[in-house]
Amino acid sequence: MGQVVGRRKGGIGIALVTGAMLVGASACGGGGGDKAGGDDAKAPGKPSASASPSPTKPAGPPMLLDTITPQTGTTAGVAMPISVVFTNPVEAKARATVEKHMKVSASHPVAGAWHWFGDKRADWRPKTYWPAGTSVKIDADLKGVSNGNGRYGVRSYTHTFKIGDDVRADVSVTGHTMKVSRNGKPVRTLSINAGSAQYPTWNGTMAVIDKQEKVHMTSCSVGISCNKGSSNYYDLTLPWDVHLTQSGTYVHYSTGDPNPGSGSARGSHGCVHLSLSDAKWFYGQVKQGDPITITGSPRAKASADNGYAAFNLGWGQWLAGSASGQRTTAPL
Repeated sequence: MGQVVGRRKGGIGIALVTGAMLVGASACGGGGGDKAGGDDAKAPGKPSASASPSPTKPAGPPMLLDTITPQTGTTAGVAMPISVVFTNPVEAKARATVEKHMKVSASHPVAGAWHWFGDKRADWRPKTYWPAGTSVKIDADLKGVSNGNGRYGVRSYTHTFKIGDDVRADVSVTGHTMKVSRNGKPVRTLSINAGSAQYPTWNGTMAVIDKQEKVHMTSCSVGISCNKGSSNYYDLTLPWDVHLTQSGTYVHYSTGDPNPGSGSARGSHGCVHLSLSDAKWFYGQVKQGDPITITGSPRAKASADNGYAAFNLGWGQWLAGSASGQRTTAPL
C-alpha cells in the first residue's frame, strides 16, 4: 500500500482577519474527523446588558471575528467561498441581521447566499462558480450588530480579492487519471492513484485550501497507526502538496508510490498520488479555491465544511442553512 498522508482534524481557523493559514500536523486521511472543524463552542454566560444598546457604544463584550478568507489582495479560484469565523457563537435569531451586515460586492453580478456551519462559521458561495476575472469585496460592517447572546460588534472588516483563471482538475479513481483544464480548455491528463479499499478517497468537489512545497506527514496524526511496526505506519516529509480537506486529503507525490497509474494501482490512505514531475507541475498550476472533483471512489462526498467543499451541497441544501436567503452581489 502506498505511503500516503493528510492532516489531522483541526479547526478551520484559516486566516487571521488580515492573513491566511491553516494549522495542524499532517498525515493522509483515512482517519481523523470528517469536518473542517468548528465543533461549536459552548456559549458563555450572558453578561449584563442594557435593554437598548447604543450602536455607537454597545453594551456587553464585543462580537469579533477570528478569520476571514480569502486574504485581502489574493487571487482565488472559481470555487472559493468567502468564509467568516466568529470568536463566539451567533444565535439563530441574530443570523439574518448579521448576514445582511456582511455585504458581498462583485464586478459582475453573481447570485449567492450565506450558509452557517454550526454557530460560529458562515460561508458565502455563488450559486454556480465565480466567473473568471471577477473582483470581489466583503464588507462586514458589524458595529452595533448583536450576536443574540449579549455581544455587539465594535468594528468593520473589509477584504478584497480577485477570481483568477478557471483552473479545474477532474480525478477518476477507477480510471487512474486526473484531467486538468484552464478556462475550459484541456491542458494535461496525469496518471494518479487514489485511496485503497480500506482508506478510500473522498468523492466530490473540494476547493484547494492551500499548498506547500513540503509537508511532514504522519499516520499517527490522523489516527491510522502510531505503531512503528504496522504496515500502515509512516512518518515522512513529502513534496508538492496540494491540500484538499482539513481531515487530511492531499494531491501530492509519495515515495511509497513513485509511479502511479493503472499499471501500479497502489492504493493510498486517502490522498491522490502523482509522479514527482507531475506533482511539481500540478503544484505550479493551482491556487486556493480551484475545484478538484473526485469521482469513482466508494466513499461519500466530503462534508461541505471539511475545508472548502461548499459545492458538495446542492443549491437548495445551501439555502437551507441561510438565514436571509439568496441575494445578488452589490455592484463593485
